[in-house]
Amino acid sequence: MPAETPQFASLQTPALLLDEAKMMRNIHRLEAHAKALGVTLRPHLKTAKSIEVAKRLGGGLEGPITVSTLAEAEEFHRARISCILYAVGIAPQKLSHAWDMRQQGCDLILLLDSIEQAKAVAAAEIPALIEIDSDGHRGGRAPDDPALIEIGRILHAAGCLRGVMTHAGESYTVSGAAAHAAFAEQERAAAVQAAEALRAAGLPCPIVSVGSTPTAHAARDLTGVTELRAGVYMFFDLVMEGIGVCSIDDIALSVLTTVIGHQRDKGWIMIDAGWMAMSRDRRTQTLEVDQGYGVVCDTEGRVLNDLIISSANQEHGIITLREGSTATLPDLPVGTRLRILPNHACATAAQFQRYHVLPEDGGALQTWPRFGGW
Repeated sequence: MPAETPQFASLQTPALLLDEAKMMRNIHRLEAHAKALGVTLRPHLKTAKSIEVAKRLGGGLEGPITVSTLAEAEEFHRARISCILYAVGIAPQKLSHAWDMRQQGCDLILLLDSIEQAKAVAAAEIPALIEIDSDGHRGGRAPDDPALIEIGRILHAAGCLRGVMTHAGESYTVSGAAAHAAFAEQERAAAVQAAEALRAAGLPCPIVSVGSTPTAHAARDLTGVTELRAGVYMFFDLVMEGIGVCSIDDIALSVLTTVIGHQRDKGWIMIDAGWMAMSRDRRTQTLEVDQGYGVVCDTEGRVLNDLIISSANQEHGIITLREGSTATLPDLPVGTRLRILPNHACATAAQFQRYHVLPEDGGALQTWPRFGGW
């Protein structure tokens, strides 16, 4: 039976744990890479949703940052971060909210990819980036789409054109540094081509923004790019480990849980962390190794051989040996504490209102609040 860690004794489970030392190692790794490539790092804080995490980034509360909701933008601006990119296509109904934030001193930048959006944003006199499609993953205009220039002219006439942005979301579908580097170059080339097209039409393009966590780490040359974005790199998760972006020891986020029962004839160990704690995200199903709803560790964070949450109900998780394993199911009595590494850090963190932080200096457990995204 894994030994209980005294500082967890008072925590009610499930609880969200954050290893600050691992987080800081992850942060420094990407900051150093961006610096070596000569670009500004604009971290995406949709995963962390935490002022305390923002303080520990290289730019600190000076920014710049990326967010996925206007509610996040508001929270970070209250903490005096002023340079914020809202990196989700803007809906016209949100423009009054965005305009109010700019009146309060927030240098909020919007994202769009259509003539209709451009006209509405120009009328509101709010700066924006044009989204470029670099891999068919989601939204955006192809860099050679004639509509790109028309959108640019509409924004520029109102003084609102800040540049272009792309996201290589398809990089999550491949594994290994070489494959991610290829996506990084595809991403870079599309953004730079779009920027050059705008400039050739006499339009400004001061910001050329690219990024996803896999491509940010694998990029070898960012000539023509001004800024790099990534989000889950602060915490990492089993998806990132599964596609070769990090090691399992880099995962800074885990869920503390307690054994609450057994079905010994079935080889089941029941815990109090179901999909309400881990989320329903099963993205590792598509990878070489399916990690179920998460990998099981002892309270020191050491992986327990071949144990995963193989299924989950709302509040119950079922731990079993991985299919095909020759390991022996360990004796984990009721009351045993365990830590679960998540498939998707963003989705798992979203289930909780606070981080219980293992401080970098080894001191007493801390609590950092996190906020929602709506």
